[in-house]
Amino acid sequence: MLSATITDLSGRTLSGQTLEGFYNSIIHSDPLSIGLNCALGPKELESHLIELNRISEYFVSIHPNAGLPNAFGEYDETPQSMSNFIKNWADNNYINIVGGCCGTTPAHITLIKETVKNKKPRNVLQKNDKLRLSGLEAFNY
Repeated sequence: MLSATITDLSGRTLSGQTLEGFYNSIIHSDPLSIGLNCALGPKELESHLIELNRISEYFVSIHPNAGLPNAFGEYDETPQSMSNFIKNWADNNYINIVGGCCGTTPAHITLIKETVKNKKPRNVLQKNDKLRLSGLEAFNY
C-alpha cells in the first residue's frame, strides 16, 4: 500500500511531483493499492482522487483530513459532511479503501464505515504496457 500527500491546491506531492509523476515513479513496485492521505480535506482532495481513479491500475485508497485546520487548530469537517463526500466517491466507483487522517474521530470513522459498507468497490483498470517515466512530471510513451 503506497500513499501520497498532496500538500496544496497545486496538486503536487511533498517531493514536488504531479500525481501522475508520483504514480509513474512507484508502479514498478506493483503495490496492492495507491492512494492519497492527509494534508487536505475531502473537498480539496476530490479532484486529485478523480485523477488517481483515471490513471490507476491498482486499488485506490483515500484518507482525508477532517477538513483543513481552522484558526484554532481544530477541524471543521463533521462526520456527516465528510461522509457525504465519501458517499459520492463510492457511488462514482472511485475508491477501494477509505479512512480518515488528521482530525477524524471515532464518530467520523463509524459513519464512513456505515456509508460504504454496501457499496460496490472501484473496478481496477486493465494493466497496459505503456512506457511510464517520471521526474516531477509524468512522461508516458
